Amino acid sequence: MIRILLVDDQHLVREGIARLLRDVPDIEVVGQAADGASAVELSRRTLPDLILMDVRMPGMDGVDATAHIVGDRPHARVLILTTFDLDEAVNRALHAGASGFLLKDTPYDQLIHAIRVVAAGDSVLAPSVTRRLIEHFAPHPTPTSADLALLDRLTEREGEVLGLVAQGLSNAEIGRTIFLSEATVKTHVGRVLTKLGCRDRVQAAIFALRTGFTART
Repeated sequence: MIRILLVDDQHLVREGIARLLRDVPDIEVVGQAADGASAVELSRRTLPDLILMDVRMPGMDGVDATAHIVGDRPHARVLILTTFDLDEAVNRALHAGASGFLLKDTPYDQLIHAIRVVAAGDSVLAPSVTRRLIEHFAPHPTPTSADLALLDRLTEREGEVLGLVAQGLSNAEIGRTIFLSEATVKTHVGRVLTKLGCRDRVQAAIFALRTGFTART
C-alpha cells in the first residue's frame, strides 16, 4: 500500500484528488495539508511513502516544505504537482530534493503511474520540465574537477545510459534506444546513481546537464 500525503492550499483540489485516489486499491491517503508548514508537521507524524506537493501556497511554499521534509527524511519521496510550469519553481523544487514534477493537467492514469513510479524509488518529470532543464543547463555547463572525476568512473555503457536519462527517457525507452532489456537498463541506472552519488535519476539528470555531459555522449 502506498501511503500518500496531499498538500495543496485549495480544499477542492485536495478533495478532488483524494476522491480519485480512493478508487485505487494500492493507494491510501493518510493526510491532507493546506500549506508547507502543516505538510512538514504531518509528514513527521504520518511518515507517508509519498507527498503530492503543490508549489504556490501561503506561508511556507511547496519548495521550502520539500527541502524541510527531505532534510528530515532523506529517503522521503516528493512529487510536485502544480498548475505553474515555471523555470524557477522547477529548478528550486528539484534541487530541494523533489523526485518528480508534474502539471495538474496531467491525465489521471499518468498521475497514478507517476505515483507508483516515485513511490518505488524512481523519478518522473513532465516532458516540458525536461526541456526546460536542458535549455537552462546546456548552454553554460559548469563541471568541477570533482564532477569530472566522478564521470570518469562510468563505463562507456553507463555514460550512454546517463545521457539518455538526462534527456528524460524512461528505462523502457532507453532500452528500446540502445537495444537492452528494461531490467538491464535499470541495473545500469542503479550503478550510475551509486557512482555519481545521486539519490535518484532526477538528480543524475541535473548532474549530467550541469556538467555538460550530454553534449559529449
